Amino acid sequence: MSDIIKDAPHHDALLDTSGLYCPEPIMMMHNKVRDMASGDVLKVIATDPATTRDVPKFCQFLGHELLQQYADSDQYWYFIRLA
Repeated sequence: MSDIIKDAPHHDALLDTSGLYCPEPIMMMHNKVRDMASGDVLKVIATDPATTRDVPKFCQFLGHELLQQYADSDQYWYFIRLA
């Protein structure tokens, strides 16, 4: 776990959706990116396994760049550069 944190990209904002299930994490991401600037990096923490499918599709559909994603037992981290 410490290697993941050490190698994680810089992020400008954090969104913790732990304990929430589809569609709430994606809805919260939509709201969060509205308050951010193009080029900013958003770190998302999630516990819903559906985010492994939903977050990459969210990025692809909106043109954001999924820089990195990590999974560790029941927690997921995503680093997204906004278009």
